[in-house]
Amino acid sequence: MNKIRIGILGDGGWGTTLAVLLSNKGYPVTLWGAFADYSQQMAKSRLNPKFLPGIRIPQKVRIISDIKTAVVDKEIIVIAIPSQYTRSILNKIKGTFSKNTVFLSVTKGIEIKSSKRMSEVILEELGPVKLAVLSGPTIAQEVVKGIPTTAVAASSNKKIRKTIQEVFSTAKLRVYTNPDVIGVELGGSLKNVIAIACGVSDGLGFGTNTKAAILTRGLAEISRLGKVMGAKSKTFSGISGLGDLVTTCISKQSRNRMVGELLGRGKNLQEIRQHMQMVAEGVPTAKSAYALSLKHKTEMPITKEVYRLLYEDKSPRQAVKDLMARKNKEE
Repeated sequence: MNKIRIGILGDGGWGTTLAVLLSNKGYPVTLWGAFADYSQQMAKSRLNPKFLPGIRIPQKVRIISDIKTAVVDKEIIVIAIPSQYTRSILNKIKGTFSKNTVFLSVTKGIEIKSSKRMSEVILEELGPVKLAVLSGPTIAQEVVKGIPTTAVAASSNKKIRKTIQEVFSTAKLRVYTNPDVIGVELGGSLKNVIAIACGVSDGLGFGTNTKAAILTRGLAEISRLGKVMGAKSKTFSGISGLGDLVTTCISKQSRNRMVGELLGRGKNLQEIRQHMQMVAEGVPTAKSAYALSLKHKTEMPITKEVYRLLYEDKSPRQAVKDLMARKNKEE
């Protein structure tokens, strides 16, 4: 088992965490980054100060910026690239992998221009490859420090999801399996939009009651859209749904929650982006999710207000007022 060669595309916090975890399990790991100077710096220092500060990367992890080397001869290729760049990166690796290679998406986002999930983008660009997704409440700093964590490996192929489960499970990371790829991907992506709403609540100085309302009603609208798109309802009450939603909405380390908090304090999106090193996937996903809600004629009031806060400069207090003034209805 330990001879499985793994290439990780994306040297952000989560990609680097997975490189550390897998190397410590004895797997040969190659970690690719888009910027050659930074990859060289990481390879020399064995540190990733921008995205995973304070964590040493094992010497056995090969850190490179040549993408074809990262892909060739690998049994598993992990896609840990921000959602809006995934398609362009996939274009660079066509023809460099074998037909038996398993592609694992760990990106929690939806492409803006197509409103497609990452697994759909991968299949569209690379053809009918073997495919799985890994998602869940997995804050990188906690996972890499060995804090007990759970995640879900989803694939329509039972053998593939079992393989991912075995490869990625550790004594401190418990990986479950699920055949519902649509549900797992939507849960991991849409919760970032709800986390922005929770951050807005924090920025406005609201309390626990408000956050509980956003969490529960946010989960309801995620489930509504998911069901229309072919997901299983029970997936959203699981680890990659409710579990990931709660973590992202309450964690001080959540980039998406922080974006919302800054919005609530009166900052606009341009000001917020200027001071962020890492991508907050909820920002582009708010646009994608709103487009999906219109396409599928699905009511998603929180998502709609987050979209308007981000892209139409709507006032946070007005957004709250409009949500509270909606017509009375059954739960």
